[in-house]
Amino acid sequence: MNDFVNLIRSTTPGITWPAIPGQEAAALLALQFQLERSQWLPPERLRELQYRQLEVLLRHACDTVPYYRERWRGLYDPSRPLTSEAFSRLPLLTRDDLQAHFDTLRSNRIPPAHGPVAESHTSGSTGMPVRLLKTALVQLLWQAAVLREHQWFKRDLTGKLASIRQGVMEGEADGWGPATDAVAQTGPSVTLPIRGADVDAQLRWLERQQPDYLLTYPSNLTELLKRSTAQGFRPVRLREVRTFGEILTAETRALCREVWGVSVADAYSSVETGYLALQCPEQEHYHVLSESVLLEILDEKGAPCRPGESGRVVVTPLHNFALPLVRYELADFAEVGTQCRCGRGLPVLSRITGRVRNMLVTADGKRYWPALGTRAITDIAPVLQYQIVQTAPDRVEAWMVTASPLTPVQEEGIKQHLLSKLPPGLRVVLVYCDNIPRSAGGKFEDFVSEVAVPRV
Repeated sequence: MNDFVNLIRSTTPGITWPAIPGQEAAALLALQFQLERSQWLPPERLRELQYRQLEVLLRHACDTVPYYRERWRGLYDPSRPLTSEAFSRLPLLTRDDLQAHFDTLRSNRIPPAHGPVAESHTSGSTGMPVRLLKTALVQLLWQAAVLREHQWFKRDLTGKLASIRQGVMEGEADGWGPATDAVAQTGPSVTLPIRGADVDAQLRWLERQQPDYLLTYPSNLTELLKRSTAQGFRPVRLREVRTFGEILTAETRALCREVWGVSVADAYSSVETGYLALQCPEQEHYHVLSESVLLEILDEKGAPCRPGESGRVVVTPLHNFALPLVRYELADFAEVGTQCRCGRGLPVLSRITGRVRNMLVTADGKRYWPALGTRAITDIAPVLQYQIVQTAPDRVEAWMVTASPLTPVQEEGIKQHLLSKLPPGLRVVLVYCDNIPRSAGGKFEDFVSEVAVPRV
């Protein structure tokens, strides 16, 4: 990475070095100064600082948010010091709650210093879109997380960034985006909307652009790598791939190293809460961003999971005073990790296991995370795209787009492969499609269950 200090943009006429940044950049740099130091604090000290901020947030929520004032009655006393036991007694907030009670979850007294409030909404990929409110302060902390990731991975900000995702138009910009543009002089960025550009078109675009860095979804990366293998294509200038928005598998990581010769850096985030965790720059697990979110991993009884255990992800963003989300259940599952060898005190998630909608549900109510294998199906037959959909407790459908009609031997091979990866009692039905579209948010999942998961 180029010396970040020498890239800082000076906004004072006549001054180029040392740079004197503008107000927004100064705030971001002040945050970076603090984050660089707080990441090395012991876990106990990080927790103490989290609770100091959490106490302020909860008092604000109890005082200015009608929903919490009513629901926490008898459970929370803002006049008393906050303890972990008292916090754990607060009920979880679900997506259903956010949908049904948006108006009463809004604060009626947002601190003016937190800046303008913007309304947004999720894409509704789960069939349950929700409305959100975020202040300019929340946006600032998002930008700080992006800058932290760039610094962790020592990226050369003067390089070229390519992005293939939803919500963009094809084009080119002078900088990498809001997080960097306010602070530093960067190289150019190019964008390509994922809708309307098939994998072959994306590869041709990458060949023309020759980026240093690529940002895209894990599922799209997998398709690019498979097609690159068939074509013998490799982006020669590419240094690293960045992924977000979906589950990144170890298989895709390995495939990227094998086919393109570069590593993948993944980030865990949600539309509702922003960045939750970033991949460690030295390991393939994730560090929770304790400075901006309190993240809990809870078992089926609501108790904290121990290292090695997977549970529900419950989050409390610490700085959204416009629409506080206190103990918000994301419908994600993750595995708790042990303290990282890198020395950072930030909590570790060994892996993001999946979403509730990615869990297979058997007739007796048991739940599984299917590991179907990215390459096995395409090794058996000329399958260009597939998605496995559970439509009933005893039935899964393999939706497939194929390059040519499959032979009976190939069809049976796919069925037997899937049955070997699934629990007993299921049958596999092959369904041929012309195209399998992405979700409204541009994401794609190789396994989706339409069977309701029992609430715990």
